[in-house]
Amino acid sequence: MNNGASVACIFVCYQNFSVIIPKFQYKLFISEAIGTALLLFFGLSIVIFNWGDGSPVTKLIPSVFIRTILTGFMFGCVGCLISLSDVGKVSGAHMNPAVSVGFWLRGKMATNVMAGYIAAQMIGAAIGCLPLLFIWGERGASIQYGMTLPGNVSVGRVFLSEVLATSGLIFYLYIFIGRKKLRNYTPFGIPVLYSILNIFFAAPSGDSTNPARSFGPAFITGNFSYYWLYWAAPIVGVLLVTAFFKWRRVNRFYHMEAARVSYHNSPTPESLKTGEVDFVY
Repeated sequence: MNNGASVACIFVCYQNFSVIIPKFQYKLFISEAIGTALLLFFGLSIVIFNWGDGSPVTKLIPSVFIRTILTGFMFGCVGCLISLSDVGKVSGAHMNPAVSVGFWLRGKMATNVMAGYIAAQMIGAAIGCLPLLFIWGERGASIQYGMTLPGNVSVGRVFLSEVLATSGLIFYLYIFIGRKKLRNYTPFGIPVLYSILNIFFAAPSGDSTNPARSFGPAFITGNFSYYWLYWAAPIVGVLLVTAFFKWRRVNRFYHMEAARVSYHNSPTPESLKTGEVDFVY
């Protein structure tokens, strides 16, 4: 193949790829990757600091119950702050494949954009967790850098725990984002939500609700035991809540306008407003 033909081939491939992923969407994906990386880095640093071997928090707050609530609140605060940052303003701050799938099922995301968000979230999760190896060392390793693993319960109970926890998250998002008077306050309820979810679901399953959150520690440790569960259960949770909104026609009262967790008054591309899937309406 001569140089002219090679250039033509590259140009055609670039044009075809641009049709699949328009240029402006790269900004969304990069922002989503950065947001997820920050969530994993700071969120799991909190988990390691609170629960890793030799943590001063165990002496300061010996109650496991209180530390469980505190960890959920602090992790939620990280998500809240990222949602309110410029990162959230650009991408809408999903930072969770389950959330993106939920928006897609509600007809608020184009399929290729949803796939791009999930890819960005997984890449961001891996990048965000890599520094934990060097910063937290043995303390991080003592709890596998915040990995979500089944507790001393059956796999069935772990699966149910993640289904219910994710259902709680998605139900909260659908309700708040679905009301004009509530949607701009959505990020502020996340810390309280995870404080509550942690009470019931941290012990049996780790209260992940997020395949990307579970992927990061699994990636850096190479331990993918039960990782399938932290994909399957959250997706089931999303499907159940979305189906409930359709079955009970709750969607008529809680109508989403865009695939955003934050900055609902900001300009939003059409790919975060409409999609090919019309599961609910």
